[in-house]
Amino acid sequence: MEVWRQCAHWLVAARVLPAGHRASSPGGQVWDLAQALRDGVLLCHLLNALLPRAVPPRDICPRPQMSQFLCLRNIRTFLTACADKFGLPKHRLFGAFDLFDVQDFGKVGSGGQVSWRGVPFPSEDSVGDDDIYSGLSDLIDDTAEEDDELYDCVEAEGDDGDDVYEDLMRVEPAPAAVGVTPKQPGHPKNSQDTPKNTWDTPKPPGAPQKHLGHPKNSRDTPKSPGTTKKPPGTELLELHRRFLGELRGALGGGGGGRALPPLFLQYKERFLLYGRYCSQVEAAARRLDQLSTCTDLRMKLQECSQRANNGRFSLRDLLMVPMQRVLKYHLLLQELVKLTPDAAERERLRGALDAMRDLAQCVNEVKRDNETLKQLTSIQLCTPWGHPAAHGGLGDTVPPPVTVPRYGFLLDKALIICKRRGDSYEAKDVVELQSHQLRDGGLGPRDGKKWSHTFVLLHTAGLQDYELFFKTRELKKKWLEQFEMALSNIFPEHALADGHDFQMFSFEDTTSCKACQMLLRGTFYQGYRCSRCRAPAHKECLGRVGTCGKAGSGEGHHGIGEGRLPKMESTQPYSGVPPPPGVLGPPLRLSPGDVIEVTTAEAEELWWFGGPLERAEAEQALSPRSDGAFLVRQRLREPGDFAISVKFRGQVKHIKVAASEGLYWVTERKAFRGLVELVQFYQRNSLRDCFKALDTTLALPYRDPETRAPRSFGSAKARYDFSARDRTELSLREGDIVRVLSKRGQPGWWKGEIYGRVGWFPANYVDEDYSDYC
Repeated sequence: MEVWRQCAHWLVAARVLPAGHRASSPGGQVWDLAQALRDGVLLCHLLNALLPRAVPPRDICPRPQMSQFLCLRNIRTFLTACADKFGLPKHRLFGAFDLFDVQDFGKVGSGGQVSWRGVPFPSEDSVGDDDIYSGLSDLIDDTAEEDDELYDCVEAEGDDGDDVYEDLMRVEPAPAAVGVTPKQPGHPKNSQDTPKNTWDTPKPPGAPQKHLGHPKNSRDTPKSPGTTKKPPGTELLELHRRFLGELRGALGGGGGGRALPPLFLQYKERFLLYGRYCSQVEAAARRLDQLSTCTDLRMKLQECSQRANNGRFSLRDLLMVPMQRVLKYHLLLQELVKLTPDAAERERLRGALDAMRDLAQCVNEVKRDNETLKQLTSIQLCTPWGHPAAHGGLGDTVPPPVTVPRYGFLLDKALIICKRRGDSYEAKDVVELQSHQLRDGGLGPRDGKKWSHTFVLLHTAGLQDYELFFKTRELKKKWLEQFEMALSNIFPEHALADGHDFQMFSFEDTTSCKACQMLLRGTFYQGYRCSRCRAPAHKECLGRVGTCGKAGSGEGHHGIGEGRLPKMESTQPYSGVPPPPGVLGPPLRLSPGDVIEVTTAEAEELWWFGGPLERAEAEQALSPRSDGAFLVRQRLREPGDFAISVKFRGQVKHIKVAASEGLYWVTERKAFRGLVELVQFYQRNSLRDCFKALDTTLALPYRDPETRAPRSFGSAKARYDFSARDRTELSLREGDIVRVLSKRGQPGWWKGEIYGRVGWFPANYVDEDYSDYC
């Protein structure tokens, strides 16, 4: 039996591969096994099956999603453990790229003899199978389009510490006295019990702090000359004791909880201290693990745990409790909003609810930015270039010209092109995006099939241009979308509105947006600042800040909260040329100075309208899509006419739309009063009634992402505008109804769908089941 088949069966026996995996089936191929092992995750789990904790879980990236950088990190972690924990000589081990690029997959299965619970590998003499491994690297290119989103958000595995938190907060109910009303779950007194239980009982972190906060000798806590260092957690403990005192006063003052919302608003910025705490929890847990290797310290920690909570929870367990508390304040206030009958009081509570949601989002964003900074440091990238947006393999040109493989890191402001040096990367070029424009297509004809998909970064001053090549159309599409998003972040819409000059900026202090008063989240490049009046703003709020140099009055935002569309002034005459797309009726003739009141704005919903396009451009737009994809375009040779381009059986077909006296048709037997009505009809009915050889509907607008309808978690209404920062996020406008698809992403983020677009958005920007609050 071939070595790879023995390997697949042995991995199933070791419970690393699931029973019935395709690689272990009679019809399995060597590629099935290679694809299962390429991300390095199963290999790390294999070592832990052979030797418990051979690879600490924190050193494994569980969902690398075929990101080359993360996969190689997992593979190198496996190889290091093989040498350090199992004593395998390095010359017998394969290289990281041998597996990831499947350049020498035969070497992966020939590292040596191992055994798991008496099951040896290899189990028998192997059959010569060197020819099987040749050509595997070419299969990577052929299957790249089938991979998951390479740069999509990684869903969280769950909130560590929830069980500990719930157990800590559990209070055994006392026998109810006659005539005592049971406490309602949303009663304001519960908001007092929450911080009290967290910080004022002998069980939670306050107790270990009491026992560990006073060392017996000066060697335990080194001091700098002239300084007094507070024990860790003291600031949070003091903050919550003050909060608890004021909370008691607010609830006991006879106001019936009316002083509660202002209190949460008052403490909102003080609670931002949690951003730093949450960012350091994992490091603190690792430090505790290191200290626990010392017998004396481990016994001391166990003694403190026994004195604090009878040994039920260790200090390591309790580290997560404060973070769980602050991230759940908004849930408490949400219950209070639902159970408060008075409209005025409910509105005040909603203000506090918004503040705590904003706080939770900001804390999570600070934590994520700190993790990003660690990642940037680990790969030696410069933080002035911003957040990482994408990374992966691409092609670059060198004389005469020749396309050579490179590795690219795309950040907010620059593309760093690297050259591979052994198992590491060396920066070759830094392309500043601010001085370049994006153009789809190449600079000239290319010879070769491997790097046939390309786009160009053109220097605005005519200096060096960069032509980037990709092996598949899908990879090119993903990189192109990321570049477009990065350029839209550098040159956002409304950046120069009302005399402003907004630019991306890193704020050192806690800052709120001047337009919406919500926090600017994160630790670097949190938002935009006007270089003239220094006003801070979110990307989505740039058009609502007001006149530059003056306090924002909201004059640039016409009645959005009341559902009205703005009034506009005509700057030049319009007599119907170029004609409108035939969607909203006849053209409106204008003269300079005319004031137009916008009554309908549906253009963004027409995902099938392509505007003026040549036939070849329509074919290029539809060729990568599935059958049934279509667009409606204006014919350039005859500006008043339209055509439908639809993909059918792998080819793009073109149908002329005839029009006369306000009616539109593709066959004289049936006419429609507009393009929208025509398209809607043929989205439900096949075109074969008009053209016998064209048995298809207009199934998929060409700008609509091809996604199957996933399970929905209901809908939510957007309360604020949100502008996506990369291709994984979903832009929202106030009042949008979003279909919620997932709630298991990064903390504080949900996945949703609107107008055919799917992506992630901040959960605190929407109201779920908003009718409950009406």
